[in-house]
Amino acid sequence: MTTTLRPTGPIQQGADGAKTRAYDVCDNGRPVGSVEIGTDAAFGTGAGVLRSLRIDEPDRRRGRGTIAALAAEEVLRGWGCTQVRLEAPADNEGIRGLAAALGYTERSRNMLKELGSEPPALPAGAVARPMSAEEFDAWRSTSVEEYAQSWIDRGVPADQALRKSRSDHDRNLPDGRDTEGMLLHVLVARGEAVGHLWVSVREEIEGVSAGYVFDVEVAEEHRGRGHGRTLMLHAERLVLAAGLHRLGLHVFASNTPALRLYESLGYRTARYNLAKTL
Repeated sequence: MTTTLRPTGPIQQGADGAKTRAYDVCDNGRPVGSVEIGTDAAFGTGAGVLRSLRIDEPDRRRGRGTIAALAAEEVLRGWGCTQVRLEAPADNEGIRGLAAALGYTERSRNMLKELGSEPPALPAGAVARPMSAEEFDAWRSTSVEEYAQSWIDRGVPADQALRKSRSDHDRNLPDGRDTEGMLLHVLVARGEAVGHLWVSVREEIEGVSAGYVFDVEVAEEHRGRGHGRTLMLHAERLVLAAGLHRLGLHVFASNTPALRLYESLGYRTARYNLAKTL
């Protein structure tokens, strides 16, 4: 058995420099599946993505998927990629098992909650309000570097992490705190600002309009007092007020306290984000 990749067309390159290319997975020249790879526009050309991998049902469980994935990684190395990532739906144990066997580890996950019809009440003494212009400027001055550092701490090269952080902020907040569909709020407890929240009410998740939590943080000196939960309850209130009933978020796998909080609030994992160094 000889499993190889055969391009189905030329390399496609976008205006942002990102590449994609599709291949047939062939067994002795016979197509038995397909694979698509690319570079990650958010992280830069040094970051590869295994966008899809499919082996036809009659040809599965014979190692062809493993060989195809390894061949795809070799192509990405030739493109100058130093890392590769893939996304695995939570209900697809097959791709997660294959990824684990190939040395991929969980970097983060996307979670989702179906909201009820009634907005949750906030604890007594807790009030949330829109972020002021001065508060936004202070937050914006550090948020790009802090978000980049969160990726660096998880093995992403500094240049790739900073590129992603800058592009995410620029794309999602083109008009600053006045960007349509973006809500930036501050939580005040007993008269003191204790944390902030950035929620979008313009996203689409699994084809349905939804809210999305981009950033939630409690000031270090106020942690351990339930303010993170209060901020997340306020996020639900904002999303319901916008007429939406789904709320999604992204969380790093190593952030155990946040994972436990989201699970306790009823969020389910929708997708695992896996990565490895090439």
